[in-house]
Amino acid sequence: MKIESMMIYVPIIMAIVGLLYMTIKKSWVMKQDPGDGNMKEISEHIYEGALAFLNAEYKLLSIFVIIVSILLFIVSTIVPSTHWMIVIAFIFGAVFSAFAGNIGMKIATKTNVRTTQAAISSLPKALKISFGGGTVMGLGVASLAVLGLTAFFIIFYNFFMSGSWTNTHDMTIVLETLAGFSLGAESIALFARVGGGIYTKAADVGADLVGKVEADIPEDDPRNPATIADNVGDNVGDVAGMGADLFGSYVATVLAAMVLGNYIIRDMGGAIDDAFGGIGPILLPMAIAGAGIIISMIGTMLVSIQDNDAKEDKVMGALNKGNITSIILVAISSYVLTMYMLPEKLMMNFFGEGTIEVSSINVFYATLVGLLVGGVISSITEYYTGLGKKPILKIVQQSSTGAATNIISGLATGMISTFPSILLFAGAIWASYEFAGFYGVAMSASAMMATTAMQLAIDAFGPIADNAGGIAEMSEQDPIVRERTDILDSVGNTTAATGKGFAIASAALTSLALFAAYVTFTEIDGINIFKAPVLAMLFIGGMVPVVFSALAMNAVGKAAMEMVYEVRRQFNQIPGIMEGKGKPEYDKCVDISTKASLKQMMAPGLLTILFPIGISFLPMLFGMDNKEIAEMLGGYMAGVTVSGVLWAIFQNNAGGAWDNAKKSFEAGVEINGEMTYKGSEAHKAAVTGDTVGDPFKDTSGPSMNILIKLTCLIGLVIAPILGNGHEHTNDLDNKVNTEIINENDSQEDELTIELN
Repeated sequence: MKIESMMIYVPIIMAIVGLLYMTIKKSWVMKQDPGDGNMKEISEHIYEGALAFLNAEYKLLSIFVIIVSILLFIVSTIVPSTHWMIVIAFIFGAVFSAFAGNIGMKIATKTNVRTTQAAISSLPKALKISFGGGTVMGLGVASLAVLGLTAFFIIFYNFFMSGSWTNTHDMTIVLETLAGFSLGAESIALFARVGGGIYTKAADVGADLVGKVEADIPEDDPRNPATIADNVGDNVGDVAGMGADLFGSYVATVLAAMVLGNYIIRDMGGAIDDAFGGIGPILLPMAIAGAGIIISMIGTMLVSIQDNDAKEDKVMGALNKGNITSIILVAISSYVLTMYMLPEKLMMNFFGEGTIEVSSINVFYATLVGLLVGGVISSITEYYTGLGKKPILKIVQQSSTGAATNIISGLATGMISTFPSILLFAGAIWASYEFAGFYGVAMSASAMMATTAMQLAIDAFGPIADNAGGIAEMSEQDPIVRERTDILDSVGNTTAATGKGFAIASAALTSLALFAAYVTFTEIDGINIFKAPVLAMLFIGGMVPVVFSALAMNAVGKAAMEMVYEVRRQFNQIPGIMEGKGKPEYDKCVDISTKASLKQMMAPGLLTILFPIGISFLPMLFGMDNKEIAEMLGGYMAGVTVSGVLWAIFQNNAGGAWDNAKKSFEAGVEINGEMTYKGSEAHKAAVTGDTVGDPFKDTSGPSMNILIKLTCLIGLVIAPILGNGHEHTNDLDNKVNTEIINENDSQEDELTIELN
């Protein structure tokens, strides 16, 4: 059997290798010393609290999955170009997404105490263990994404195609059915991100306002009843939520590239005959994703430090070394795979420009654009949120005159940070489109997401280090232990912000690719914003991310109020709690966060799902035709995308900036010629700013990415209902190919092919 015919299985093999390496790494982490009995008891409380929340959340979401599965089945029986197997794909997408988050949560809650114990003896060892836990999560998420997507593609490909690509119509059914997998993944990711974000920030805000501001006790002080809930929140929000988020992003990005690859005309005569059975453009994004798993494994092996007295810059340098190496290797593999899997010349449809010949090297150039965006957006985010950077120092200075000026400065920082980020995204979209049309945009996003395992490893190590510092504080370890975990935590704050920037960039590029796929599926000529209904939906789409953010912020506020009242009650009613003699009732605070987050996450989630469905079906009652409705939904999707990206950047960077402005006081910072430290009035103002920024960066901000992609995915699933069917797709290909042949043969006769 030729190696080309086996390429469809290569991504699965790479995913399995990734899972095997993840298992080995997990085994190594679990063999490390978990510390003394007190440390293990605290860690177990965190683990049990996180597991209890996820179990309660997944039980609630299982009802959602059942309801949506029934609706999808009904739709699949009505629409000819959709198959009932989309329900199976949806269920497995939801299960895989939940499992990906669960993997991250479990390893993080087991790694935190081992990081604390390692920090007693060595900073390099603490980094190795905390990053090892992050590696397990990163490889687990990326490998599951590639495994699930590729496996279902093979199943559907063989089911619908009988092993050969007979026509574009059959492949369209394959990819529409596969969209169910991505829809399931993103649906769970939305609730996991919002629910986890509400949980973690309710606990964090409650702990900070009463503990640090009112009682004037340190962060993670064991006397604070909300401390365990706060540490649980780091895992269910920043780990499980982030894992589900990037799992959904990974799947949606690759799917968009596959869908657009289906509409590439491979040769001048219309016949489909190449070494890969004609599906090279569809297999390419999966192959790059598979290669990214192996490359990320290599990158994680390069992250280490030797100096026990290293500071934040050394730790960040070690992480950057692994990350930059991964990006370079993905670029090399993208070149090899693109040149190997694509014909030298491809015919692509450029919207409004007709069909244009594009070389395979141009597709590679588009992948380079995506890798460049991934690197640059991290640098931009680090500038606006990193310790010691000019924007942070400005917020610190303005903290000296109170909380109001601190908040004003933080808001301005988040707003101005949209300027370079949007210019970067706009340039990337334009460049990748010029290289290879919307397929180039999708491949740009796919190449950027190929390093997801590495990015997640870097991102997840932050919450692990944060928890390790909390355990060190609560178990009353030597101050040097907390100093070492704080170094890791400080770097983790920056990597968390850059990780969110990476997720925003992927959402921007992926949503555009999904949007192009939607236009292709509905077979509309374009979206005319001069039509009143379309313009109206554009405005409504722009409004939804704003309202979504408000709902998420209000949810955190309500849950935080309950937490504040409970912490105050315990401080007042439990004898000897402030003297360290009375034992706080940690479980009550955990219970408050759990119940509040599960209750409050429903409104923003339903807003995201019901609006595009309502826009699609309600106009039918008034007699509007499908083409008009398709344009209206397209206008809505465009509004959500543009507004959502802006709000994501603003909230992510404002929250990250406030957080590190607060942390600047821990080591001491110069204000107006005088050194200022924790406990000062300026520090208290910075704590207030950080409290405002917490739901920005950990609840509503990160959820924007999922809001954007899920909206576009819902549109993609609805597209067959609004389209005129795909029975004439081959006629369109024949028309284009016939015109090309006539032009090349200098024939003067014109051939007109009527389309449905």
